[in-house]
Amino acid sequence: MERVRTILTHTYPYPHEHSRHAIIAVVVGCLFFISSDNMHTLIEKLDKNIKWWSMYIAWILVAALYHLPSFQSMGLDMRMNLSLFLSIYISSILFLIVFHIIFLGLWYLGLVSRVAGRRPAILTILQNCAVISIACCVFYSHCGNRAMLRDRPFERKTSNWFSFWKKEERNTWLAKFVRMSELKNQVCSSWFAPVGLASDYPLLSKWVIYGELACNGSCPGSSDEISPIFSLWATFIGLYMANYVVERSTGWALTHPLSVEEYENLKKNQMKPDFLDMVPWYSGTSADLFKTAFDLLVSVTLFVGRFDMRMMQAAMSRVHEGAQQDDLFYDHLSEKEDLWFDFMADTGDGGNSSYTVARLLAQPSIQLSKEDSVLTLPRGDLLLVGGDLAYPNPSGFTYERRLFSPFEYALQPPTWYKHEHIAVNKPELPEGISQLKEYDGPQCFLIPGNHDWFDGLNTFMRYICHKSWLGGWFMPQKKSYFALHLPKRWWVFGLDLSLHNDIDVYQFKFFSELVKNKVGENDTVIVMTHEPQWLLDWYWNENSGQNVSHLICDYLKGRCKLRIAGDMHHYMRHSCVPSEGPVHVHHLLVNGCGGAFLHPTHVFSSFNKFYGKTYECKASYPSFHDSNRIALGNILKFRKKNWQFDFFGGVIYFILVFSMFPQCKLDHILQGDSFSGHLGSFFGTVWDNFVYVLEHSFVSLTGVVLLLIMAITFVPSKVSRKKRAIIGIIHVSAHLAAALILMLLMELGLETCIRHKLLATSGYHSLYQWYRSVESEHFPDPSGLRARMEQWTFGLYPACIKYLMSAFDVPEVMAVTRSNICKNGIQALSRGGAVIYYASIFLYFWVFSTPVVSLVFGSYLYICINWFHLHFDEAFSSLRIANYKSFTRFHINRDGDLEVFTLAVDKVPREWMLDPDWDMEQKQPQQLSHRRKYPSKWSAAAGQQDPVNTVRVVDHFVIRQNEKPDFVSSNGSVSR
Repeated sequence: MERVRTILTHTYPYPHEHSRHAIIAVVVGCLFFISSDNMHTLIEKLDKNIKWWSMYIAWILVAALYHLPSFQSMGLDMRMNLSLFLSIYISSILFLIVFHIIFLGLWYLGLVSRVAGRRPAILTILQNCAVISIACCVFYSHCGNRAMLRDRPFERKTSNWFSFWKKEERNTWLAKFVRMSELKNQVCSSWFAPVGLASDYPLLSKWVIYGELACNGSCPGSSDEISPIFSLWATFIGLYMANYVVERSTGWALTHPLSVEEYENLKKNQMKPDFLDMVPWYSGTSADLFKTAFDLLVSVTLFVGRFDMRMMQAAMSRVHEGAQQDDLFYDHLSEKEDLWFDFMADTGDGGNSSYTVARLLAQPSIQLSKEDSVLTLPRGDLLLVGGDLAYPNPSGFTYERRLFSPFEYALQPPTWYKHEHIAVNKPELPEGISQLKEYDGPQCFLIPGNHDWFDGLNTFMRYICHKSWLGGWFMPQKKSYFALHLPKRWWVFGLDLSLHNDIDVYQFKFFSELVKNKVGENDTVIVMTHEPQWLLDWYWNENSGQNVSHLICDYLKGRCKLRIAGDMHHYMRHSCVPSEGPVHVHHLLVNGCGGAFLHPTHVFSSFNKFYGKTYECKASYPSFHDSNRIALGNILKFRKKNWQFDFFGGVIYFILVFSMFPQCKLDHILQGDSFSGHLGSFFGTVWDNFVYVLEHSFVSLTGVVLLLIMAITFVPSKVSRKKRAIIGIIHVSAHLAAALILMLLMELGLETCIRHKLLATSGYHSLYQWYRSVESEHFPDPSGLRARMEQWTFGLYPACIKYLMSAFDVPEVMAVTRSNICKNGIQALSRGGAVIYYASIFLYFWVFSTPVVSLVFGSYLYICINWFHLHFDEAFSSLRIANYKSFTRFHINRDGDLEVFTLAVDKVPREWMLDPDWDMEQKQPQQLSHRRKYPSKWSAAAGQQDPVNTVRVVDHFVIRQNEKPDFVSSNGSVSR
């Protein structure tokens, strides 16, 4: 043990301020902060968010650690390294700023090349200064700032860098390696020795910092050796300046060429799609969400009932003059013998999920195993999209990146097509095709959803009605609603419900006259809407869509055998139970799994009534059991999926306990005799503070009242006011109790540190004062360089260092101010002192509270969704689940019957690569992409996870045109 102690102990003295408590605090702090995250997620989030998160956590942890008691065997001096880092950091920033100003001045005078006029990135300067400072601190930790010993002036010059490899010592170099302390001293004195005496460089003698003398006994006089720390710093600064000058003067940087491994990684990254992640609905820092809320407010107040784009379309099309309108009615597919077509909705969220569905839609055919045979489903000649084309709001960016990009990767548009092109006279058919019925490629018709209406339908009109291609799908559509005449007397009515959840009078007039004039008595109509009114009306206990109901019940009169919709991001099919009386709609199908986050199915398990008839759930995806199980993720994964929610959550918790700081009377908790006594006193104090908040506080009570109003408003309006109030009070009480417990734990920690003399032993600038007291000893400055820098910067240099070091005295500030308040009262504190105290408290309390607020809120969502069937939208949007994607493929066969297949992918791939089959397939310049055997550019990096290989049928049934519903099979009759 004595040998180990000798190895781990420095041979030269300087104070150590670390201890084993540092390691414990780091481990506990990190585990507490990332409680619900794994390391991969943490690293991923830090890599994407400009490192502010990691820097903040590192700052407050370091500020807490350097106050802990010493433990010399660790060989570190926290205060010295920290203060040295900050001093070098500020010096480097000031030096490089001056350098860049001079360089830009030379560019302005025309003395350097034009490339030099580009402004340097501030973040790059800060990062380089941080790296330089860390390198100097690491060197100081291991080698110190020692000058050459007086009694051995020629040791450095005569020593051999690899002396332990001398012939006479070849057999003992391993033994010398074991003597780690001696080896380290030899490395520091030989490999990284000081550059020499200041007298050897007369011009630099007044511009350097000197080394610290390390003598046996007293050292008379002062050091003349240049500081090795200063030498290292000057070397790094010089390399940065040389690299910058050469790069900006010649355009070539002093960097090494990429290695083979780096080149392969770069090439691999370029061979991946640039997909956007799922929309973070609980991100308070997302500008898109603020814009969504603003657009929704404007749409509700302006467009609903005042200005309706559908009225403008009717006026432009003169729909009131009759149903013979090419802008709204399409019959070019009616003469086909049979027809395959697809339906999907709610795409345009995460790139992975949207591309998964688009890739399946684009395949020339999908092969599925059915018992001992293979079922082949050809690509649909028609694609129907049921709204909500991009999230969270309609804009050029979201439409291009979240909708068009995945579809163009799945099926490329023609080579001659330009994205900026505006289609004036639709349909703009490919060259050589004169009529729409002659075009044999896939076509696409879309209706808008509520998210598409947030800007008054402006983006939908620009990107859908005034463009011709969605990837390789041709779009002849001119308006936001339409009627399609399909083969064998089948029809599709695409309705635009806007934000009213109903069709307007002009739209009703068009479809009602179409039914009278075009739709035969034995024809069959599929009504497509964005919202499944049968589910939502049942859930919210409402009766919306009066015009739609009037059209179906009084005009179609039983000819509507199928209603399809999206909006709910799951798949459910209900079929009418045979009974007496007319049946207005035979089948109800919801499939909104086109790319958006998943919605639960178990919330709607009790639905069974629509238009006075009884319906039975024939299929659901995911199953009710799986949906119930997925909801548990709100407890386990809410913070992992919505870590941006931390910001507002921590602020809210701080406001709730603002009036409770500080807690001066904690003796009854700390001086208990047993654990149960400590615990009882602790929760008794929590209750006392709870009562104090309600009876005496102002700021905290205001926060509680505002949070209570928000919580009650947040509860869905389907429950009574009394239940909403009860749920809101319980919710807020849970948050308040958690905040009070965290506050009391933090105060107990401060009180314990103060009683053990770990805090409140110095002042507000203890680190700066300590550093100034030892600075001249460890970093001699006989030439007065530091004094000259203070004079030249008008005191800015020492002020920056002083206040930057004070930022690491946050625990000391908390403790000192807390002691003053407990001794003299809060009235004795100045306004500025109060601001500093509460700001320092917030910095730590915010970190402690963020995991807890996410846990409490996630638990609230889980209880509501699984116990009370509330918050189905909020509880699942928080999980941002990209899996469980599906679409429905229809086939009108030669007998006029409609076969319905719902295809699903349970797990969406996250990693993609360039599809080698697509890459190697020969492409003709004018060839349309739907004629290719491999139309999609990207395939899953793991072949067994590719959607083409994992797709399966989750529902299959047949609607016979001239008979009552005949349920052939359901939910798994065909399996992969």
